[in-house]
Amino acid sequence: MLSRVLHTRLVTLGLAAALALTALAACGDDAKPAAEGKKVVVGFYPLQFLAERIGGDGVSVTNLAQPGAEPHDLELKPSQVAQVSDAALVIYLKGFQPELDKAVEQKTSGKSFDVAPVTPLVKGEAGHGHEGEGAKPSEAPKEEENELDPHVWLDPSRMVTIADAVGKQLGEVDPSHAADYTSRANTLKGELTKLDEEYTAGLKNCQRHEIVTSHAAFGYLAGRYKLEQIAITGLTPETEPTPQRLEEVKQEAKEHGATTIFFETLVSPKVAEALAKEVGAKTAVLDPLEGLEAGSNEDYFSVMRTNLKTLRDALGCS
Repeated sequence: MLSRVLHTRLVTLGLAAALALTALAACGDDAKPAAEGKKVVVGFYPLQFLAERIGGDGVSVTNLAQPGAEPHDLELKPSQVAQVSDAALVIYLKGFQPELDKAVEQKTSGKSFDVAPVTPLVKGEAGHGHEGEGAKPSEAPKEEENELDPHVWLDPSRMVTIADAVGKQLGEVDPSHAADYTSRANTLKGELTKLDEEYTAGLKNCQRHEIVTSHAAFGYLAGRYKLEQIAITGLTPETEPTPQRLEEVKQEAKEHGATTIFFETLVSPKVAEALAKEVGAKTAVLDPLEGLEAGSNEDYFSVMRTNLKTLRDALGCS
């Protein structure tokens, strides 16, 4: 009986000692819990894509625009304003989301990075058309022709420049991992350059070069690849087109033999569908990539490549 009690006590002491050693080991350097990544807040999806790809495990990224929501209309909750205030880095495009601009102005700690100056924005009409000698500006609604076009992410060559800048900003916020951010930024820049080359080759030999779009989001893409954008509405997708504008676009579409009227994922297709019926064309989605739909498994590259295929089909490219 005594030996059994003694054995029990020895086992108990052994377990206690093992637990104590485990606790001590957990306090050592090798057993420290992983530190939470630097808090990065972004205004909409393309900036989320850049921050996550370049930041990797070193960052925790919050996108203020909800999936399926139009990011132009972003309205911040108090909790989101607090996220902006607390973030180590806010990446945004000034002028695209006024509510976020206001929150950034009130921020007293951390860094804020406006991507707009990295690859200067152009005016709405100036950004919609062909580049080079003999270029024709595309038809943009006159009331918005002096507004700056924010849709730079639809030109992969401009995204290369922005990716480089984002990598540097993350390195400044987190110097101990700056080399990692630079390495990931360089990898991403290579992928974006390849995408740019795919677009250049894919849109080089086409029967048509005019794209009729539901809103004027594709100016930088059109300019980069020598297309002409004919937009039903201006830079803001919710703007209702005037009857005069609809008539102008209808005549332009007929004149250029447009076979496709493009609409978008996050706004109503009704106007595009009505116009397509009048000119005898079909409709197709051309995604401005301002945000992903809820539950989507797509990313920047997959959407851009789908857009390229859609454009090639619509324009009769070989």
